[in-house]
Amino acid sequence: MTSRLVVVDTSAIAALLFNEPQASEVAARLTQRVLSAPTLLAYELANVALVKMRRHPDRADVFRRSYDLVGALRIRFVEADAAAVLDIANETGLTAYDAAYLWLARLTGADLVTLDRRLAAAFGTGVG
Repeated sequence: MTSRLVVVDTSAIAALLFNEPQASEVAARLTQRVLSAPTLLAYELANVALVKMRRHPDRADVFRRSYDLVGALRIRFVEADAAAVLDIANETGLTAYDAAYLWLARLTGADLVTLDRRLAAAFGTGVG
């Protein structure tokens, strides 16, 4: 899509924040874009950071600082319509969490940036 707006999911933003292998690929897709996500993204990212902190307590401060960078991304958060998300989850077989990103992408007509194969397939694009 040619829209400047993109919906980003947890897998994509976590790759950026925590410098995961596909970070540069995600960064390239987000250049010159306005980022949007359901409000649940903040909680999902906090959980990703928490899991990393617990698995690697010696690097907990690094993961915490990385998590704190989410504010610099200036993501526009949108409260999802839970009933619509439920219908999309039922229709696609996605979790309600993943369906929230698909809902927002459909609502706004924006591209969806995700590293999740099932979510990308439901959106109709390849991963990346």
